[in-house]
Amino acid sequence: MDLFDRTEQSRTGAGEKAILVHLELPDAMGREDLDEFHHLVTSSGVEPVAELTGKRNRPDPALFIGSGKSEELANLVKELQADVVLFNHALSPGQERNLEQAVKCRVLDRTGLILDIFAQRARTHEGRLQVELAQLRHLATRLVRGWTHLERQKGGIGLRGPGETQLETDRRLLRDRIRAIESRLEKVRKQRAQGRRARQRSETPLISLVGYTNAGKSTLFNAITTGDVYVADQLFATLDPTLRKVRIPGVGPAILADTVGFIRHLPHRLVQAFRATLEETINASLLLHVTDCSAEERDSNVQAVNEVLEEIGGDKLPVLHVYNKVDNLDQAPKIERDEHGQPWRVWISAQTGAGFDLLFEAIAERLASGWVDCWVRLPADAGRLRARLHAAGEVLDEQAAMDGSMLLRINVNRVHFERLLREQGLSEEELVVPAPAVAGDETPSYNSERSRDASHH
Repeated sequence: MDLFDRTEQSRTGAGEKAILVHLELPDAMGREDLDEFHHLVTSSGVEPVAELTGKRNRPDPALFIGSGKSEELANLVKELQADVVLFNHALSPGQERNLEQAVKCRVLDRTGLILDIFAQRARTHEGRLQVELAQLRHLATRLVRGWTHLERQKGGIGLRGPGETQLETDRRLLRDRIRAIESRLEKVRKQRAQGRRARQRSETPLISLVGYTNAGKSTLFNAITTGDVYVADQLFATLDPTLRKVRIPGVGPAILADTVGFIRHLPHRLVQAFRATLEETINASLLLHVTDCSAEERDSNVQAVNEVLEEIGGDKLPVLHVYNKVDNLDQAPKIERDEHGQPWRVWISAQTGAGFDLLFEAIAERLASGWVDCWVRLPADAGRLRARLHAAGEVLDEQAAMDGSMLLRINVNRVHFERLLREQGLSEEELVVPAPAVAGDETPSYNSERSRDASHH
């Protein structure tokens, strides 16, 4: 059996029958997590045919569920002709191997199930590499599984290794493959870093969507960008990061990033493998933390996301909480503000578009500190600067004066605005003017002297 075929063999497949196992442990996940486990299983395409639950003070070191429950599980597997047993817990390699021998059936733990779903969802080359890396790291701890001849030398002409056992050869192959994938992912990270540096030079803000899986991030992303990111009522429907350039009212050009959803007890090796993807999160100007406000466990979901953000170093970034799916609660869209008057939570519906105006208003306020909102007077020969201002931010209003000059009300990133002025050899005092007293005023009364006087006052 080939080493990498065994990765395929541990996967679940569509139409397979599965028995689910969940133990209530004093320090473990609550009852609501069993519902989430059901959602995970159906998201993988497997048909749950039975559920085995129990209560223990601590897991059994050898079989996790104990010998009595193992016999009960083995009888269930035989009676229902199950193809796989799925545990809503992390199993040690030894426990997984002992359980497979006891129940005569494939056994997958929670980490293996999540890895399987990730393998099904990955679409891009980068996503597939990241999934394979996570799978190989998981497999590295379970190599003993499935081999009865581990301590025998390979036999046969052309098959004998250089004094290696089968297990040693497998470990070497795994190490080589992991190193090769890490090297390719390092190139991806460098490419992403170059893209981020280009965005930082243009001062384009990066707004990153984060949140619990199935909270509606991709629906919101598609609604804002008119994009076509895959949306489904499944856990981990989005796996590959998607970036789109958008224009946010009151902000101007921005990059919006849709990322993989988080989940309770997200396996650490998955967080490590998806570092390149999650770097889009930790380099954001603003995080939109999307939460399904109609979910019973919404508070614990928020806490689970915060734990992952802390693990990847994104817990110090500015966050705007977006409570999605208000249509499920019959709740009106609204903005909630903190003690300083800053927006900290917005209630919306990504499905119906209700509350989007409030969301854009809140985003603009949270990003406003680094932005200039003012009127400028451009001479007739400053067409290049006018085009650059249109490209760099939002031109909220534009009026022509009789002398050929243009009055523009701009909303643009301050650092970028100052850089544009330096490139043109101009100063803010020369261009900035008071707002026109009457809309449509075409008198060329806004001269640089007046603007300089206005700026001093």
